[in-house]
Amino acid sequence: MASPNSLLAATADHLARFAPFDSMAREHLLWLAERLKLAYYGKDEVLLAPDQGEIKRFYIIKQGAVQVQQAGTDDAWLELHEGEVFPLGALLGGRQAISTFKAITDVFTYELEVEDFHALFRLSPAFQDFSTRRIATLLERSQRSVQARYAATTAEQQSLRSPLSSIARRKPVTCRPGTPLKEALETIRDNRISAIVVVEDGDQPVGVFSVRDLIGRVILPGTDLATPMAQVMTPNPMSLPSTAHAFEAAMLMARHGFRHVLVADGGRLTGVISEKDLFSLQRVGVTQISAAIRAATGQEALVRAAEDIRQLGHNMMAQGVAAEQLTQILSTLNDILTRRIIELECAARDECRVAYCWLAFGSEGRLEQTLSTDQDNGLIFLVPEGETAESVRAVLLPLAERINRVLDACGFPLCKGEIMAMNPKWCLSLEEWKTVFSRWIDAGDPESLLNASIFFDFRPLLGQENLAEDLQGWLLAKTTATPRFLHQMAANALRNRPPLGVVRDFATDGEGDLANTLDLKLNGTTPFVDAARVFALASGVPATGTAARLRGAAAKMNIPTAEVEAWLSSFYFIQMLRLHGQHEEMQAGKPMDNRINPDELNDLDRRILKESFRQARKVQARLALDYKI
Repeated sequence: MASPNSLLAATADHLARFAPFDSMAREHLLWLAERLKLAYYGKDEVLLAPDQGEIKRFYIIKQGAVQVQQAGTDDAWLELHEGEVFPLGALLGGRQAISTFKAITDVFTYELEVEDFHALFRLSPAFQDFSTRRIATLLERSQRSVQARYAATTAEQQSLRSPLSSIARRKPVTCRPGTPLKEALETIRDNRISAIVVVEDGDQPVGVFSVRDLIGRVILPGTDLATPMAQVMTPNPMSLPSTAHAFEAAMLMARHGFRHVLVADGGRLTGVISEKDLFSLQRVGVTQISAAIRAATGQEALVRAAEDIRQLGHNMMAQGVAAEQLTQILSTLNDILTRRIIELECAARDECRVAYCWLAFGSEGRLEQTLSTDQDNGLIFLVPEGETAESVRAVLLPLAERINRVLDACGFPLCKGEIMAMNPKWCLSLEEWKTVFSRWIDAGDPESLLNASIFFDFRPLLGQENLAEDLQGWLLAKTTATPRFLHQMAANALRNRPPLGVVRDFATDGEGDLANTLDLKLNGTTPFVDAARVFALASGVPATGTAARLRGAAAKMNIPTAEVEAWLSSFYFIQMLRLHGQHEEMQAGKPMDNRINPDELNDLDRRILKESFRQARKVQARLALDYKI
């Protein structure tokens, strides 16, 4: 017969296979194992329900499956399996359960009395962290797993999540505005650097001069070497605080073509970040790509740049860069590519005399593009006096078609639904856009709601941006004044439920090679995107990105910050699964899509995906509560 100590050790070993117990100190695990009681529940027996009142114990599933049902209904919305725990929220909040937990097989549980639960919470930092940051803790563990998977090729690469303070290790080399050019160049040579920062008293940066400026500002103009730096420097340099992350510096480099970003705190220079610091081992970097795009003079160079954007995305995937950062960087570079295509097509052409603005819709409008994305775009224009919308449209449509065709050649397929600027339906004057949007809002039929879910996520890319700003302001005023339409949008959003299974963990679909798969875009990220859109339109938040919308609406709608961040952690985890799937498909030479087979995920990612779908249900529950659906 086994000794008590060996039984405790066996229980601790079993628990250590699952989060958060796998991160707990051994002595804390043994402390827990000593206080656990084993319980059995037969099939269809209720373990916990709201009508049982105050929570008396903490449950850990040892064996079997437990179904979670909404209070007062038989609707199952979640299934829990070995190693999963409940009800954390109720125990921490000191409230009764809000769901019914029912055995759907024979179930064995480890159970801990509520007093011991709170003692463990105080005793174990790992358990406390998991209990208060459940989804965030699981995501961090998954992220470490991803990075370990790619460690062989990326061990020395700088993480774009690092704060700039950890990257800018070298003291910045500076000079004064009155320093002669010759002396500054000697300083650059002696220190073997590519740029010098011009500072005033208090180390306040007022300008930058780099080796790239030599030809245009010194050699060709024959500038006297006695010229003070104030006359040759680039004035009013942009900077970031030392607490900013590396990906923010990368974004700044991409948008403006910089090779250096200053780090300054309280107006005082503390460091300089070069592109080499960020992408020293990558074949392509943000600034090289953006510079190549800006220098492109034809389609061939643009196609190469588009391929480099995708390669950069793959490199960042291998680094374990977070989905929020990765999608923003990819979208920013795609923006720059699109702008250059428009500029080249507009060069010396009569069409561009019209006051117009190129609009991005859908995922591009939200800055949430993945590695596989088609086109969703349009045009908005002003009608000059003496002309008509039809006459202006006739001028712009050939231009729009050329742009759409070049984008297609660059790897952004033509939209199957023809949501493109070359379609006369989406090349409209400001007043025509208002009329179309107004018709959708007033009608509220299924087609109008579908259109709203695409077109209301618009963002200006190039041209008269004030036209898009005017339309955005008008749209927010119209929707906030039309609660019936918002109610219809909310009801429509709730028709798309996250695929949590009743019999299995996930409700899969698909046929043939796609059998037993999930659509992570339709059923995974879309519930978050749809809810964020409704919240933003209802509260007058002008942002288009899902994260910015949820964070902006939270304060106005009294949604706790921790709740919103849990939603967003889940949203970006699903985005990351999409990106990983597309990355692997592209590496294998397969067409990229948004589907995965959950059975092929490791145990940790399956658990996080299930938790992420639970969070999608929660954001939908908030939507249903607000609109009484």
